[in-house]
Amino acid sequence: MIKSELIARLVELNPALSRRDAERVVNAILDEIVDGLAEGKRVELRGFGVFTVRERKPRVSRNPSTNETVRVPARKAPHFKPGKELHERLNRDYKGEGGKDAA
Repeated sequence: MIKSELIARLVELNPALSRRDAERVVNAILDEIVDGLAEGKRVELRGFGVFTVRERKPRVSRNPSTNETVRVPARKAPHFKPGKELHERLNRDYKGEGGKDAA
């Protein structure tokens, strides 16, 4: 699903909401998540998951086309950990197939 599909779905589920207002809501939510992460905060959406920022250490890598060694600087990367409800919903069809839920 892309952002425009999410906006269209919101309008479909909420007929009183205009497309412009739905777009503002989606953009506001995404902006708040990005702003929180940019400030180094943890963003938790209960039942959905947690967004955090992870520090990547500097490392030495290799350019596969030239085989040249390249230094990759330290950087920050977003990380998402799904919440319990999301994880269970995604995996409900797999219970009993050798996992910890198998009897």
